Order: sequence, then C-alpha cells, then structure tokens
Amino acid sequence: MRVLTPLEARVLGVLVEKQTTVPDTYPLSLNALVAGCNQKTAREPVIQATDAEVLTAVDGLKSLSLVFEGSGSRVTRYEHNAGRMLGVPSQSVALLAVLMLRGPQTAAELRANCERLHRFADVSSVEAFLDELATKATPRVVKLARAPGEREARWAQLLTGEPPMPAARETAPELEMLAQSVTAGEVAALKAEQARLAAEVARLRAQLERMAGELGITLD
Repeated sequence: MRVLTPLEARVLGVLVEKQTTVPDTYPLSLNALVAGCNQKTAREPVIQATDAEVLTAVDGLKSLSLVFEGSGSRVTRYEHNAGRMLGVPSQSVALLAVLMLRGPQTAAELRANCERLHRFADVSSVEAFLDELATKATPRVVKLARAPGEREARWAQLLTGEPPMPAARETAPELEMLAQSVTAGEVAALKAEQARLAAEVARLRAQLERMAGELGITLD
C-alpha cells in the first residue's frame, strides 16, 4: 500500500472515530466528513479542508479499498475498511486513528485519547498493541526517540510515511516533499491563525498604550 497523504489520513481517522462516537449518523455524508476533518477539538493540526479536497482524499482511499461508499441511502455516505485492509484488530485501528487525528503521543496519552474508541485496561496493554504494530512485516507505527525534557517517548503512525525530521535537520528536498503534501486548506488554516495572532498582538499593544497614557508613562 502506498503512503497516505495527510488529508487521506485525516479522512480515514475521522471515519474510524465517528463509527464509534456517532453510530447513528455513520456511515458519514460528505458534509459530516468535512466537518469531522475540520473539527477544532481533538485534532492536530487543525485544518480547513474544502469539500473538493476531502472528495479527492476519499477517492484516493477508495482506490486502496480503505474506504467505500455505503448503500441504501439517497445521500452518498462513506465508511472505512481499515481493519481488513491493514490486517489489524479493532484495538490497533483505534490507536492508528487517534495517531492520525492527533499526531505523535505517549502510550499513556493514547490510552486516554482512545477511551471513546476502545477502553484499554492499562498502559501496558496499549504498549503491547503498539509493539505488535511496530513489528509487523510492514510497520504501522514507530517509537520516537525521547525528546530532551520529556519523561516518555512518543509513538507516531507510519501510514503517511516516516515522521518528519526536526526542522533544523531537514534538508531542502525533504522540505520540498513536505510542502507538496500540505493541502491548500491546511495552508489557509495556518495563515488564518497567523492573522488572528497578529490582530491579538495589535489589540494588546493598543490597550498597553492607552493604559500608559492614563498613567503618564511613555513607551519606547
């Protein structure tokens, strides 16, 4: 199976998540799928993908038999086939979904974030499934080196390829490949966040200048 794009991974993760959390509306319509991809909670990074971008991602997943269209509804609905195509049990599907939706996490974080998809008895059971995923003929997860200052190592999914290298160590070709994998919706979301932060800084600056004026203080 080829490497998934970031948006394909987001779509697949959303379908796995919503199958358990909102079973009454599963399989998902395009509108529900787009809303799940652009959800602002339990997502890392937060994106703003368009209907067309999500449909392109769905088509890519359909070509891999990871997603198919449900039947019996006048509105086209989509459901995942992750467990069968990846050859992993439901517990592992839950872990992969949370990694696709939230990025690298420790085993303890995964246990907490998987609570609504699968309730693991303890952290060791999470680690057992992660170890199994990491040692498959085609590894699906990898344990990252522990970062300075962190007590535990994080795990990352490999469905979208090897985790990116730290920014300072990335080469130009790696940066170009990473840029090509980012959708227009993801770029727009980053620009919107930058604009929001700039506006917040301007607002705080104005408040500071007003307070300084009232106190007779001159700002540099």
